[in-house]
Amino acid sequence: MKFRTLTAIALTTGFLAASAAYAQQPAAPPPNPLDVIPDKMPFSEPYGPPISMDRAQALIQVAVGEAKKRGWAMNVSVVDSGSNLVAFARMDGAQLASISISQHKARTAAKYRRVTKIFEDAMQHGVIYVETLDDVIASRGGIPLIEDGKIIGAVGCSGGTGSQDEATCAAAASTINK
Repeated sequence: MKFRTLTAIALTTGFLAASAAYAQQPAAPPPNPLDVIPDKMPFSEPYGPPISMDRAQALIQVAVGEAKKRGWAMNVSVVDSGSNLVAFARMDGAQLASISISQHKARTAAKYRRVTKIFEDAMQHGVIYVETLDDVIASRGGIPLIEDGKIIGAVGCSGGTGSQDEATCAAAASTINK
């Protein structure tokens, strides 16, 4: 009798433990947003003729003017539609590390045909595949320059916070991106 009771208790305990474990199985994960297939190709503005040196220098002056107005020391870079440096300025007191960062932001914006804030947002939301993309900087402050629906270059700024860099670039880009 004892043996049957112990066996029954053991089987009942095992059954309850197994059913509790089965009931606690996690739900299926939600669909991956990266699996969604868009109807149109995003960021598909064609590359146009490269920005001229004179226009690039004028953009630098707009960005520097915006930074001075706000009391920020910035590095400002303008690249052409092929991501080649056309013009650069380092304001007095701008940090040295930001020289190459401003150029990297401009190159990324031109090559990938989008503002660099998109990469920053992706990383902040755990979309880590961004780390696998060549020559990407996931920091705001790079903006493509679009004229007549074509990318003619990009502007990149660095030296402040990401939002300061972005505001400085936006002032310059707004003279072309209308």
